[in-house]
Amino acid sequence: MTLIEAIAVLFGLIAVWFNVKQIIWCWPAGLIQVSLYVYIFYHAKLYSDLILHIIYIILQLYGWYSWLYGGEKHSALKVTQLKRSIFVAWLSFCALGTFLWGYFMATQTDAALPYPDAFTTVTSLAAQYLMTRKKMESWILWVVVDVVAIGVYFYKDLFLTTGLYAVFLVMSVMGWQQWQKARLKLE
Repeated sequence: MTLIEAIAVLFGLIAVWFNVKQIIWCWPAGLIQVSLYVYIFYHAKLYSDLILHIIYIILQLYGWYSWLYGGEKHSALKVTQLKRSIFVAWLSFCALGTFLWGYFMATQTDAALPYPDAFTTVTSLAAQYLMTRKKMESWILWVVVDVVAIGVYFYKDLFLTTGLYAVFLVMSVMGWQQWQKARLKLE
């Protein structure tokens, strides 16, 4: 498991770094990472994370397409910001989704940490979707996910993954800063 986890960590770092820099190769690198984590989370009994990473496979493909052709007239996508009310709706989705998914995992499976795992799952889905659309707020969600994920993975003895999410936390702050600069240049 350690070798597979190390390879997943490497591709995760590459993918997020490319995301920060808005380099399209973030999507194929991310595709390798999330595919490896499907295997890892199955064995760690982190079922919400397992399901999340299966969905991530689809989102990696969608993000790749969206960044290339999701802008006006099928042009490259530009960084934009959500209206406050739309962001509040996303936050409400995360809260409700966490409660519902956590309850399901707690009552229907032997999930190790059903509610924290549900939180990282639901909020990561929201963040990843917003990332595919180059929305600034994706980075805010990633910061919160990273903080919770660090605790979950440390508790489950996934130390390389814990370290990865600590680096992701730093990179998420950098991503916010870089994308903010890019967004302001467009205004």
